[in-house]
Amino acid sequence: MSRPTLVLLHGVGLDHTMWEPVTALLADRFSVLTPDLPGHGTRPPVDGGVTLGDLADGVAGDIPAGSHLVGFSLGALVAQHLALHRPELARTLTSVSSVCRRTPEERTAVEARLHAAESDFTASAEASLRRWYAGTGVPADLVGRTRSTLYANDVGAFLGCYRVFATADAELGPHLHEITVPALAVTGADDPGSTPAMTHRLASALPSCRTVILPGARHMLPVEHPKAFTEALTTFIGESTHV
Repeated sequence: MSRPTLVLLHGVGLDHTMWEPVTALLADRFSVLTPDLPGHGTRPPVDGGVTLGDLADGVAGDIPAGSHLVGFSLGALVAQHLALHRPELARTLTSVSSVCRRTPEERTAVEARLHAAESDFTASAEASLRRWYAGTGVPADLVGRTRSTLYANDVGAFLGCYRVFATADAELGPHLHEITVPALAVTGADDPGSTPAMTHRLASALPSCRTVILPGARHMLPVEHPKAFTEALTTFIGESTHV
């Protein structure tokens, strides 16, 4: 009997390597796919007008029908878009460190980060690293790998994708109730951007969604707490589908 397929979609400015701390913990139970989003990693740059639909279409061909979709941050919005518009691809949906229906104050904050990246990409990348990793105890070599991935971005492509991240929750929000597959919304208790409040908001919007808030975790929880994240994910999938 073949193993079920698990698809892990990374966040903005990152690539498939962000999932390495968890893939080894999942490989014995799943066929794990970690495609790069358009404009990231091994993929060619995208232009500044890229949309959430473009990003979703750019990975849809790599996803077998009936996969367990897992998206982190921007990848969570892509996974939600796929579950909405390509429901045959999704057996379950897991949104990790996801935003949802930003308030005016939350939208102002993310727009400020976008403008900061437009004016000084390097300073913005360093600010992101502090926001993601400060006080976490994540080893310096892993932080350094994230830094290298961020710095390798085509800046124009990054800005286009960050603009999607900053705005696409408003596009998805009115339609989240149409996603009917079993869903999990998980974030870190100390995530300053994809907050627990957003995760509860997402769980309330989806018809069949449970919430997990991991204590002591910030934004990069798959890197910071891979075992706890993997346990939450596999428990959800097992209980939802009897895998």
